Amino acid sequence: MSTSIKQPQVITCKAAVAWGAGQPLVVEEVEVNPPQPEEIRIKVVCTSLCRSDITAWETQAIFPRIFGHEASGIVESVGPGVTEFNEGEHVLTVFIGECKTCRQCKSDKSNTCEVLGLERRGVMHSDQQTRFSIKGKPVYHYCAVSSFSEYTVVHSGCAVKVSSIAPLEKICLLSCGLSAGLGAAWNVADISKGSTVVIFGLGTVGLSVAQGAKARGASRIIGVDTNPEKCEKAKAFGVTEFLNPNDNNEPVQQVIKRITDGGADYSFECIGDTGMITTALQSCCDGWGLAVTLGVPKLKPEVAAHYGLFLSGRTLKGSLFGGWKPKTDLPSLVNRYLKKVRNTRKPSCGNCA
Repeated sequence: MSTSIKQPQVITCKAAVAWGAGQPLVVEEVEVNPPQPEEIRIKVVCTSLCRSDITAWETQAIFPRIFGHEASGIVESVGPGVTEFNEGEHVLTVFIGECKTCRQCKSDKSNTCEVLGLERRGVMHSDQQTRFSIKGKPVYHYCAVSSFSEYTVVHSGCAVKVSSIAPLEKICLLSCGLSAGLGAAWNVADISKGSTVVIFGLGTVGLSVAQGAKARGASRIIGVDTNPEKCEKAKAFGVTEFLNPNDNNEPVQQVIKRITDGGADYSFECIGDTGMITTALQSCCDGWGLAVTLGVPKLKPEVAAHYGLFLSGRTLKGSLFGGWKPKTDLPSLVNRYLKKVRNTRKPSCGNCA
């Protein structure tokens, strides 16, 4: 008696499709092909909006396209050759994968995989084709994830298995913004205890940098943003002082140098503005000041800075995904979150106290 293994079929589902740069996204019925070798198909449970999605939607030329790269979900089916994942397992998507065999993956100095690095052409890494279509016409991917769809297909190296008890609606931020900020503070800058930190931009990434700086024991964490409503929110994440550049008559870098007696030990550019990278450098102290840039610029990708800033001992570093190796480091981050939740959960009755 012969047995047959059920093969994944094409799925029709809803997705938010971008048809052109800056044009409103349209919810469409899309066909999602079965996963090919070394790929998995995921039912997206939760996705969030990253500023990088908006920047690409406004400026890039590859359309139609499904954006979204920060998501959590459940494995719906696996392609041939996949042994790491099984149907029903919970996962985080990642926009930079990890093959674990290339030079970059083997090095402890990098997380930029040569095989599954940042995908810019809107196709799958394996065969340079798409897995989405509408009426037979291809719809392109974004960052090898495309989570603004009920179902998506990713390379198995661009997904990370997580505990089934981790709340998917909360940990999805670990697939980009939260990890990017924490890692910039912990891995890239390696903030030292008692130091002074300044953060330009208090969105998800900037607030995550603040959390990381607080955890590392920074004595002063100065948040800079033009939105006054972020002041109190930022303090809840560890920011000790708030600066609104619009409230000062002098350049913000001069204000920072004045109130820090010469400049911050560390500065972080979390906006996506190359002009602010220069400002972040100028806000650092001589000798050892370190500026880290995390943002993705919409315009003017070139950075301009006076050479004297570097001769005086300042350093500029870039940070992609916080320096984390996705498959190696994300599971431990999720476990840290779960441990923190358990430790802070209030007892439900007197007998449990």
